[in-house]
Amino acid sequence: MTFQQAKRAERMNPSIIREILKVTEKPGIISLAGGLPSPDTFPVQAMREAAERVLRDNPREALQYAASEGYGPLREWVAAQLNAQGLNVEAAQVLITTGSQQGLDLVGKILIDAGSRVAVESPTYLGALQAFNPYEPQFVSVPCDDNGPLPEQLDVARGARFLYALPNFQNPSGRCMNAARRDALMARAQEIGLPVVEDNPYGDLWFDEPPPAPLSSRWADGSVYLGSFSKVLAPGLRLGYVVAPKPLYPKLLQAKQAADLHTPSFNQRVVHEVIRDGFLQQHVPTIRAKYKSQRDAMRAALEAHMPAGCRWNTPVGGMFFWIELPEGVDAMALLPHAVENGMAFVPGSAFYADHPKLNTLRLSFVTVSEERIEQGVKALAQTLKEQQR
Repeated sequence: MTFQQAKRAERMNPSIIREILKVTEKPGIISLAGGLPSPDTFPVQAMREAAERVLRDNPREALQYAASEGYGPLREWVAAQLNAQGLNVEAAQVLITTGSQQGLDLVGKILIDAGSRVAVESPTYLGALQAFNPYEPQFVSVPCDDNGPLPEQLDVARGARFLYALPNFQNPSGRCMNAARRDALMARAQEIGLPVVEDNPYGDLWFDEPPPAPLSSRWADGSVYLGSFSKVLAPGLRLGYVVAPKPLYPKLLQAKQAADLHTPSFNQRVVHEVIRDGFLQQHVPTIRAKYKSQRDAMRAALEAHMPAGCRWNTPVGGMFFWIELPEGVDAMALLPHAVENGMAFVPGSAFYADHPKLNTLRLSFVTVSEERIEQGVKALAQTLKEQQR
């Protein structure tokens, strides 16, 4: 028997990044492709000790079904941290999710109808496009510069259900909106009645100074905020959160209940046990220092090896460099030749909702050593020179 699939299933496509990661499993390939945190930063001992305490002190509760909203003390911790950054939220507005990727899916499920408009940055996070796409939106790309979406161009998104934005060290571009741009963007969004979904998985990974206050602090009633523990603790825990205005929260909660009842109780309790006494204040700076050193290594390698006509901005946080190749170069066509030369990257076209720039690519600098970063960039530059002959 052949099952008849829903129309939305046709809109589900494999992640190009996941497909590229299969290629990088070949021996000897230097992968600058994956957006994975460095496993060297995972606090294994702290997790082990916290798990032991949870299983010793509250084993029945930790292994039982739990509230769909999430573990109360963890929700309170999230609210307190966000309020310290300029938001004004209550724990009752915090929904713990199975990774912030689930948060994107819940937002799409509740806010998108077939044919409704959804505004995104150009480029934008591929995972968000994948999460929203099954709900059949009409994507609208907002013009951007190196500082993010242009407020004066936001009128192209009039009538959209929301603007999806990553203000801090964006995946894939690495850019970070300054305070003036955030002010202008949110003022214009509020003026034209365009809600904002703010995704902030990288905000703690700043190198020299923290980013400005969140977009959501500028228009609380018109914003949904998503955060994650994946980049500061470990992605395998699949732990994130959504903070929503009170009128919207009940529907997100109902969507969460329908999806998986609740995020694993054990994981929530272990994470809270790790972070409740200030662990992240000591741990996250070690991640920043490591990533900054690797960022510097990639910047030096790009400056030393990339041919004329290539452009990039040095990120001040996060995990990525965004490279613009000379006009006429197709990064997707370049990729198999780069793999032959021993390195892999992500072609930039995957990160556009429409009108992709084919001469762009993303490099991640956090999962390989400084020596291999240099080798990988050198191989990329060699590939580019060979294909331009």
